[in-house]
Amino acid sequence: MATLLYRLGRASLRRRRLVVAVWLVVLVGLGLAAATLKGPMASNFTMPGTESQQALDLLAARFPAASGATGTIAVKAPAPGQLGTPEGQAVVGQLVQEAATLPGVVGAVDPFQVRALSPDGRYALVQVQFAAGVDEITDAQRDAYEKVGARAEAQGWQVAPGGEVLNTEPEVGSTEALGVLVAAIVLVITFGSLVAAGMTMLNALIGVGVGMAGLYALSGAAELTSTAPILALMLGLAVGIDYSLFITSRHRQNLLDGLTPEEAVGRAVGTAGSAVVFAGATVVIALAGLAVVNIPFLTVMGLAAAGTVTLAVLVAITLAPALLGFAGRKVLPRRLRDDHTAPATKDRSGFGFRWARWVTRLRVPVILAGVLGLGLLALPAQDMRLALPDAATAPQGSAARVSNDLIREGFGPGFTGRLAVVVTADSPQTTQAAVPQVTALLQRTENVLAVSPAQFDPSGRTALLGVIPRTGPTDEATETLVHDIRGKVGSIGGAQVLLTGATAIGIDVSEKLTDALPVYLLLVVGLSILLLMLVFRSILVPVKAALGFLLTVAATFGITVWVFQQGNLADLLGLDTPGPLVSFLPILLIGILFGLAMDYEVFLVSRMREDFVHGDGARRATINGMGHGARVVTAAALIMISVFGGFVFLDDPVIKSMGFALAVGVAIDAFVVRMTIVPAVMSLLDTAAWWLPRWLDRFLPNIDIEGEGLRAHLERQPSAV
Repeated sequence: MATLLYRLGRASLRRRRLVVAVWLVVLVGLGLAAATLKGPMASNFTMPGTESQQALDLLAARFPAASGATGTIAVKAPAPGQLGTPEGQAVVGQLVQEAATLPGVVGAVDPFQVRALSPDGRYALVQVQFAAGVDEITDAQRDAYEKVGARAEAQGWQVAPGGEVLNTEPEVGSTEALGVLVAAIVLVITFGSLVAAGMTMLNALIGVGVGMAGLYALSGAAELTSTAPILALMLGLAVGIDYSLFITSRHRQNLLDGLTPEEAVGRAVGTAGSAVVFAGATVVIALAGLAVVNIPFLTVMGLAAAGTVTLAVLVAITLAPALLGFAGRKVLPRRLRDDHTAPATKDRSGFGFRWARWVTRLRVPVILAGVLGLGLLALPAQDMRLALPDAATAPQGSAARVSNDLIREGFGPGFTGRLAVVVTADSPQTTQAAVPQVTALLQRTENVLAVSPAQFDPSGRTALLGVIPRTGPTDEATETLVHDIRGKVGSIGGAQVLLTGATAIGIDVSEKLTDALPVYLLLVVGLSILLLMLVFRSILVPVKAALGFLLTVAATFGITVWVFQQGNLADLLGLDTPGPLVSFLPILLIGILFGLAMDYEVFLVSRMREDFVHGDGARRATINGMGHGARVVTAAALIMISVFGGFVFLDDPVIKSMGFALAVGVAIDAFVVRMTIVPAVMSLLDTAAWWLPRWLDRFLPNIDIEGEGLRAHLERQPSAV
């Protein structure tokens, strides 16, 4: 692989104008396609094969009027008991009429008819039914809905529209640009050259621009969840900058060693580029592997992010060499640009070398402190709870949060997480006979506050009942209630009974993801051992890497639970309301951190192996690998932390938790696991770290990630200095 990439790097530099032109044409073409073909993003989470999804599909087929998006308008009178007065009833009646005539609305329910009134006569709920689904609601319809009740508010009433109709695509604003700015500063400090820093950043931005444009262009043909582009943007920026950083750093070193720019870039792409390709492949495989969980929205998220990472790799090994060709020796600090003397002496007094010597000398205490420390950080993870986010965790002041808080204030938390029971049969008589029995069973179920009267579809074969729990959507008691109802009313009198609703869907999604988590973790760990065995021709190095990855994941889960679920440091992060982690965060975090952890493992340990193979002792090879790689890996980790950390400042709690968990995970893996525990363990293992049975060595293919084949190829060629 290294020889092939060496030739690709040289060719990209020689034909740099063509390479840049091709990528710019691709960027512009996909940008135009995105502008014309972009489709709506899905804000709901479907789960084929679950009872809740089966019920929704049934409603869409038999009861389409009840399958569209719903809204709930919370109304608060100026004083208790005012809803019972003629004036109060007139205000509410006018509000209902206004809601019923909104664009896209098929009907609004008068709270006096269904007794959706609080006991003190001050609060009322107006149910609004839209014809279209959540993802088909237009901005104009949503804006009109949010403005309903202006006349009532002018009279001193509080009107708060809410419900799933307000679910919108998270906005990417200026806050995450802070992360990019910090990344740029890190690049300038690392390179000591504005040209090198700017070129690296430009390279990454073109790659992420192509990836995002392609993603939005595909959104018209494939349904993408609203979080998929955010995840793709996070990873595309982070790995795009990092991959270009690794290649540029090696290219600069080659220039300082006296090589011509073409030869320097060829060898940089052949060596560092090989590591980039392998690291990118591990990220792509881990993300694409989310498809084995068989959850559509998670598969889409994984594939979208994997596509962006793939483009980041392609840009790094083609566009980066082309841009380096334009930059020439300007990628070096000004004081070194005119120094064409032959190879620079090896400076072994830098921080990386000093840190490696200290870690290897105190390897046993370092290992114990690292493992025990990460174990303590992981302790909160044992209390981790998963759920889909609800309006209770929305940013304070948002329309969804105001409505949710008002409903809880007047009616209790259960009214914010209504359940829907679907009763269906082949004949109207069977359905009508089963409804009273189902209602009676529901009313006798623990934690049920109320059951609303049944609504029948035009054929009379399907009925819809509302169930109001006493507890909120993400409470454990509500999850127990869902299982209790399903255990009691699966089938009654020949009618099929199904439980659905946003709360039930969230519980189904969380449970399926929880069940899939151990399987996916086992797949990722097994994959890491296999891939690293191919790269390092060793048994113990891959096992050590996998165990380090497990430490990273456990500690990251623990810290994330401690902050987002238990509420510690919530004010610092702008987290309004702690709650369960979003259900897909753990499995997504495992996939992403696996790939990123392998990045740092490859970049550090491959240099250790390279020096060991060429005659250094095991301890000396470990120190050299850390000494040469520490500065670059530190910069790469800081860049990733900055990019991910920039998303923590978004209001959306899902994106906030994803950005936080990824930033923390990268920090732990890079600085604690890879740069501290790994060299200590490698020093402790000594030569045994590189042991591989002969039969297995003959069986495993040689992918030449360290450039052994390239070195042999270059030795047969005339000097390129």
